[in-house]
Amino acid sequence: MTLPLDDLRVVEFGQLLAGPFCGQLLGDFGAEVIKVEDPGRGDPMREWGREKPHGKSLWWPVVARNKKSVTCDLRKPEGQALIRRLIDTADIVVENFRPGTLERWGMAPEALWETNPGLIVTRVTGYGQSGPYAGRAGFGSIGEAMGGIRYVMGDPGRPPVRAGISLGDSLAATYACLGTLVAVHHRERTGRGQVVDSAIYEAVLAMMESLLPEWAVAGYQRERTGVVLPNVSPSNVYPTADGDLILIAANQDSVFGRLAAVMGRPELATDPRYATHSARGAAMAELDVLIAEWTVTGRADDLLARLHDGGVPAGRIFRAKDMFDDPHFAAREAIVTVPHPDFGAIPMQNATPKLSHTPGKVRSVGPALGDHNDEIYGGLIGLDETERARLRQNKII
Repeated sequence: MTLPLDDLRVVEFGQLLAGPFCGQLLGDFGAEVIKVEDPGRGDPMREWGREKPHGKSLWWPVVARNKKSVTCDLRKPEGQALIRRLIDTADIVVENFRPGTLERWGMAPEALWETNPGLIVTRVTGYGQSGPYAGRAGFGSIGEAMGGIRYVMGDPGRPPVRAGISLGDSLAATYACLGTLVAVHHRERTGRGQVVDSAIYEAVLAMMESLLPEWAVAGYQRERTGVVLPNVSPSNVYPTADGDLILIAANQDSVFGRLAAVMGRPELATDPRYATHSARGAAMAELDVLIAEWTVTGRADDLLARLHDGGVPAGRIFRAKDMFDDPHFAAREAIVTVPHPDFGAIPMQNATPKLSHTPGKVRSVGPALGDHNDEIYGGLIGLDETERARLRQNKII
């Protein structure tokens, strides 16, 4: 089966996550992603991650999956000229350097369009390519703070917390991927490429729901609310008789009626204190006590079976080990196992979303540094072995 983006060639610059995750998403659906790395060192992601069996990162096989690795010193004019030849064959460039870096290397979009007018240049940065903050160093954590999500995460009365993942980087990369595919569609109509400018803080801001009009129109400042959303009830974590915790989300009127029936308390659904969304929001604390008094009398498995049978959204808080044991993960192939040269095989999350006719696929793990130099510089660019040896000798590649 052919993959839907297998007619696109992507040259990926940059490092860590904000740009490379965009390349990962494009590669999952078939794009040929050629990752350009610094000779001898490569992307620092090759070293990231807490656990390192065989001295190898467990993060790199995921973020660099479905990619090809070539090395090139972009700080040297000869390296820049070599990569310009590669870019001339490409549809898309993805980079997450500080604004102005490509320009210093003679690879401003306008210069690249002189020889490749259909090229799409996707740029992921902390603050975007314009504005007074554009030149600042920007990591995902700073974008999360500026975009608003850090302020509302955590418990009231305590400092803001962060998610245990690189949320801002991944959001910016996801929007960068969306923008890239929009630009591809536009190019099909016009033949022209363009710049896709994805800023981490703006990607986070895009997820902040009604935060802005709440302040501007109603004068309401969202605050940290811990495990609940203000005025959305019931939607919380509740204890069970066997010491487990289950999530129940029954804040819609009809769903709350089903929860009340499962609890054996159908009268709650018509009680004026709980009958409407607004009423339940105002009575959140007392309603949570009522539900917890019920859940603590049953085992988690039994409660969840009854809730599911009753049409009430409920579930456990999954850890990695729970995902491997879950039949739904298995049935939908949400986790895929891929051959790895050091680990034998490595499991990772599958390509998403699922397409009915042209699904994505994880075809390979992150490559060794410079693994595809001969394929790309020899087969694609046409440099003979003597020239490639000279470039290696001069530490250009």
